[in-house]
Amino acid sequence: MFLKLYLIALPVLVLLDMTWLGLVAKNFYAKHIGFLLRPDFNLIPGVLFYLLYLVGLVFFVIMPAVSKGSWVYALVLGALFGLIAYSTYDLTNQATLQNWPLIVTIVDLAWGMVAASFVSVVVYLIAKKIGM
Repeated sequence: MFLKLYLIALPVLVLLDMTWLGLVAKNFYAKHIGFLLRPDFNLIPGVLFYLLYLVGLVFFVIMPAVSKGSWVYALVLGALFGLIAYSTYDLTNQATLQNWPLIVTIVDLAWGMVAASFVSVVVYLIAKKIGM
């Protein structure tokens, strides 16, 4: 079950986050932390993040939601998982980096919650539709 859910979740997360990073938030990040951004994307750590993040999301949120038959579980625990995961990055930056903008932390935490909830619910609904 894990592998099937993982393979469903992967394109959902990648498409959602690429839309966010490439279209919606690109100018926001350039404005607030452009001085820190690389001119090119370092693919290996980026790919590793998505692969590892999804392990946690599928294992701790999506699989239990499917087992419980509860999209509400997927929604709520997805938000909590996203908050915790994105807090690791943003709150560490807030604590250790000079001039890390508070607005970036707030937006990232909100995005982490929305993205993880969205992916969890969509994958849950797909899993139920295909009889998992």
